[in-house]
Amino acid sequence: MRAVIQRVSQANVVIEGNQVATIEKGVLILLGIVADDTHDDVKWLSNKITNMRIFPDDKNVMNVSLLDSGGDAIVVSQFTLHASTKKGNRPSYIKAAKPDIAIPLYKTFVKQLETDLNKSVQTGEFGADMKVSLLNDGPVTIIVDTKNKE
Repeated sequence: MRAVIQRVSQANVVIEGNQVATIEKGVLILLGIVADDTHDDVKWLSNKITNMRIFPDDKNVMNVSLLDSGGDAIVVSQFTLHASTKKGNRPSYIKAAKPDIAIPLYKTFVKQLETDLNKSVQTGEFGADMKVSLLNDGPVTIIVDTKNKE
């Protein structure tokens, strides 16, 4: 699993002119899934995002987690995070999991994040043409990959 985590002061997702998700302070998570991702990847990634200290404390030092800040989250599926650009000018998405694998893991990730945060998490719609807007706060953008746990 690969996630792009963006600290936001606001974010929303619109599908066919209808706003389906909106938050103020929190994170927008773009999530890409590959075929060999597992429930262990789900648990590890959710824990990492929940506890990553990327919010400012009272001294304006990034020392507060999403969980401790009380911030919200939106999760948006994005298979293009696994694009291969090695050859030519047209990205290949062969590494991205097919929907029969990706959808259940996506839903499991959202449920795990809700459990870890002890609150509801908003989402886009898997496979939909979405318009995602955000106001990146910082800017803070972090990429985490469960296959490369640095």
